[in-house]
Amino acid sequence: MRITRRTLALGLAALGTRGARAQGAYPNRPVTWIVPFTPAGITDVNSRLFARKLAARLGQNVIIDNRPGAGGTLGTELGARAAPDGYTMVYGTQGTLATAPALFRRLPYDPLRSFTPIQGLFETSLVLVTHPARPYRNVAELVAYAKANPGRVNFGTAGVGTGTHLTAVLFQTVAGIQMTHVPYPGSGPALTDLIAGTTDIMFDYAVATRDHIEGNRLRPLAVTAKERIPALPDVPTVAEIGMPSAVAAAWSGILLPAGCPPEVVEKLAVECAATMQDAEIRRNAEMNGSRPMAELNRASFARFIEEEIPRWGEIVRHSGAQPA
Repeated sequence: MRITRRTLALGLAALGTRGARAQGAYPNRPVTWIVPFTPAGITDVNSRLFARKLAARLGQNVIIDNRPGAGGTLGTELGARAAPDGYTMVYGTQGTLATAPALFRRLPYDPLRSFTPIQGLFETSLVLVTHPARPYRNVAELVAYAKANPGRVNFGTAGVGTGTHLTAVLFQTVAGIQMTHVPYPGSGPALTDLIAGTTDIMFDYAVATRDHIEGNRLRPLAVTAKERIPALPDVPTVAEIGMPSAVAAAWSGILLPAGCPPEVVEKLAVECAATMQDAEIRRNAEMNGSRPMAELNRASFARFIEEEIPRWGEIVRHSGAQPA
């Protein structure tokens, strides 16, 4: 059989065309979404609903891969090292991207260079709650009591460097008071002791505190949001009671490993932005005390992270937490 150059060229062209068709447009297989925290809790609830909605738009499954450890940095590192092909997304948070650089001497990824931000997801403010038997019924009374009794007010947290800890540090700094930190190995034990009256106050999320508030086991004093949240509409914000500098929220967003093809980045950014407009996602987030951050698109989310790193780094320094 005689094979001419023309025949060979035509054959290679056909093979290339078949290969391109076989590969197909992104995505042509399931996408893995690394969530660097344990199942259950507000992170898991929000991510699983979003994954289901995004999958419907992409036409492929979005599989949640929970990879907890080291405050979320283990799973985040895994995402940073994943192949930059768009088939591994990362659930980034205020803790893993903005707080971690001040808490870890050798962070195994760069929050700004290791990832391509795609879309902001949710910001979740915290609720300042106290035991009902305590003498302060609002923030002004709490601040007055703490100033008259330095160190007497103790606050429980989910651990050193967590959002529950750093939010309390920020509040303490803004209010000009001195309180005593009582760290726990998680939010659950801290809330249990607060309800029992062992500690005095705590900052925690609405999804964890709302039932206890409604059952009169905890008294809410404020939420650390700019505006009142639908989950607790009768609780004032720190902004409206004259402490706008104490506004704080844990935030999250979708990242890809740095170096993904531009067309993949653009495709995922468009679909994630559209998913954020889903009515069920917005309603579910609000009832859990979260605000959808639909305004943080690919460009603005990157700027947002860059601005948050020095802000939370300063709060960590005020907290006294030592880098590990």
